[in-house]
Amino acid sequence: MKGFMKSSMSNNGKVIKSEDEWKATLTAEQYRICRNRETERAFAGAYYHNEKEGVYTCVCCGIALFNSSAKYDSASGWPSFWEPVSDDVILEYRDSQHGVIRDEISCARCDAHLGHVFPDGPEPTGLRYCVNSASLDFEEQSR
Repeated sequence: MKGFMKSSMSNNGKVIKSEDEWKATLTAEQYRICRNRETERAFAGAYYHNEKEGVYTCVCCGIALFNSSAKYDSASGWPSFWEPVSDDVILEYRDSQHGVIRDEISCARCDAHLGHVFPDGPEPTGLRYCVNSASLDFEEQSR
């Protein structure tokens, strides 16, 4: 992140910032992916091969999204998880861009685009949350 800027919070807990505030807070790549709903190049993200223990948080608002214990190698080119930390941190939307129907996922707190969820993941959920590294921060847990 470029720098810290205090987030405005609405009375429903949503993080609300102007486009200028987002641009001042995020790197160009983070802004392009999180706010313009784009996708990073496969196999290029910082967290694709991360095997450390910890929590993946939203780069835009800091809310915990995924535990490393739910991360697995899907060979897709993006960090993949079989479940979020809780059902209320992720929103799902039908996405039909690029001629493909899929379910987009975003942060429930700040609406940052995270990636997509697919029904081809491992048990116990059978889901693959395919996430852009640029939409995440990582908080390593000490042993």
